[in-house]
Amino acid sequence: MKTQTFARPRIWATGISRLRDLFIDIAGDYAERAELNVLALGFEDAVRAIEASEGERPDVIVAGGSNGAYLKSRVSVPVVIIGPTGFDVMHALARARREGARVALVTHGETPKEVERFLGAYGIELICESYATTQDAENLVLDLRDRGVDVVVGPGMVTDLAAEAGMGAVFLYSRASIAAAFETALEVAQAMRSEAARRNRLDNLLQHLRDGVVAVDADGRIEAINRPLMNALGLGIADSSRLAGRALLDVAPALDGMLPAADGDVFGKVRGVSYAIHRGPLAGDGASAGTLFTFQESRAVERLDRTLRSRQGAQEFVARYRLEDVVGESDSIERVRALVRKYAKSNATVLILGESGTGKEMVAQSMHRLSRRRDFPFVAINCGAFPEALLESELFGYEEGAFTGARKGGKAGLIEAAHRGTLFLDEIGEMPPSLQSRLLRVLQEREVVRLGSTEPTRVDIRVIAATHRTLADGVANGSFRADLFYRINILSVALPPLRARSGDIALLATELLLQAASRDKALAARVPDRNAAMQLLAPLEQTMRTYLWPGNVRELQNVIERIAVELADLPSDTPLPMDDFEAIAPELFEIAPEGEGASNLRQLSRSAEADQVRATLDEFGGDRDAACRALGISKTTLWRKLNAGGNRR
Repeated sequence: MKTQTFARPRIWATGISRLRDLFIDIAGDYAERAELNVLALGFEDAVRAIEASEGERPDVIVAGGSNGAYLKSRVSVPVVIIGPTGFDVMHALARARREGARVALVTHGETPKEVERFLGAYGIELICESYATTQDAENLVLDLRDRGVDVVVGPGMVTDLAAEAGMGAVFLYSRASIAAAFETALEVAQAMRSEAARRNRLDNLLQHLRDGVVAVDADGRIEAINRPLMNALGLGIADSSRLAGRALLDVAPALDGMLPAADGDVFGKVRGVSYAIHRGPLAGDGASAGTLFTFQESRAVERLDRTLRSRQGAQEFVARYRLEDVVGESDSIERVRALVRKYAKSNATVLILGESGTGKEMVAQSMHRLSRRRDFPFVAINCGAFPEALLESELFGYEEGAFTGARKGGKAGLIEAAHRGTLFLDEIGEMPPSLQSRLLRVLQEREVVRLGSTEPTRVDIRVIAATHRTLADGVANGSFRADLFYRINILSVALPPLRARSGDIALLATELLLQAASRDKALAARVPDRNAAMQLLAPLEQTMRTYLWPGNVRELQNVIERIAVELADLPSDTPLPMDDFEAIAPELFEIAPEGEGASNLRQLSRSAEADQVRATLDEFGGDRDAACRALGISKTTLWRKLNAGGNRR
């Protein structure tokens, strides 16, 4: 463990000629308070001496004028530049007036404003000049001589040059200005030593922690880092103090984009190891002075797994399905795929029509993944699954204090969460009328206003809506706004019910059985491939074709899951008897009554079929012949289905 020392601050004063003499004259006054070393060097010679002093490196350097500016840009040690006081200037000018009629004041850098104001206030005629480099000073002194200047007032180098040129020279600095520079140097040295002691204590504390920890200042530079984190980052450095002052992301670029942007926790991986990364404030002197990051390894993360998974899942909106996941070879499903590919190239709003269980969200996700927005969020919400007040806050978000129980700091809504991506509004026909007008404004203006706020937030989203209802009926009875209907019904895709593509049922059943096998090792042994799945389901194929599937693909999935459970318990060479099929899925073997039951079933699908017919007519610009050919129906059937949907064309 490092121990704090109380050695005197080490101050080096660098200067030549007159300034060096002043340093030596005043050094005795500081013998008890500092180790003062006077170097009769300047510029590059002084730089080499400072860099060579590895063991006895100074805490602070004191220098004047151009020498101080030169050192400040070339050494890593703090440099205090001597500044003449107002008294120094007045005293030197008064002395110069006694020695000559024409006087020039020469300073390094710009002439101090207070000197210019003083000269103007008292009407003193004086030549004021400044220089940046040694060559500038030499040229300037020769120019002043040629202009008839008698006396030059300035720092040591300038007065030496003036004397060599045959002019009078008055040294600008006084004992008081040198003492002021030394006092400043002592304060800087003390502050640096206090900071070093603080870092030493912090480093000692961090080295005793099992978790990886790093403390950074307000600029992201390392103040202290412990050995566990250095090992985790693969930093082959024995002494952690060598990293102090370096930017954390320069030392560990793998952390870029992984660290929490605000106080709290995130989940990430460093060199293949899972960590819970916590960010908290590093306080100092009563104010926030930096940030502390802690890295908890996977074994500790396991205790927080549920919390972290819920936080992560709530913030990740990802489309899982691809167009290849839409199973089927029928003309109607191929047409759906073609529309999805076409509409994915557009940013226009899409309305997906279809009965429950036909795969509306799967189609929406596929369209998102084929679009230019694929790298941004896919945010889905079921408009019929929330009470009106909750749906409003979920969609539009809210400000802090907007209502009782509102989260501190407010919350962004799902519309904002979908920025640059896709917002999928499932069952939009269930949206309350009061929210329809707010959604309409979002679609028109592409901006959202949170509950309790008056400031709109711009959003860049593509909206895909879906419904199993006939929205035209909703417009007619006043439950759905006509202007919103026309806003969302720009592009439309009508998904066929499963009974309308019976040729795809065997393919779907096979795919669903393979998916079930992938989740169950026992079933996987029984269903190793597609051929095995088809053979097992072959006895049921005709029955599945003739069943009307009111629940569509969702209902088919439920039936296959039941079959999968039974198959997993049977020996690999034992087929499932038809009697067992009847016991597992009795609804498939029931004969639909010709009376009321069949009428109810037809009523169930009437609205969706009408929507599909309308969408097809819209696609072909109202050409009924083309629509009939695409749907495989006659004009009479076309008219009947439209009329059954409650809206003649």
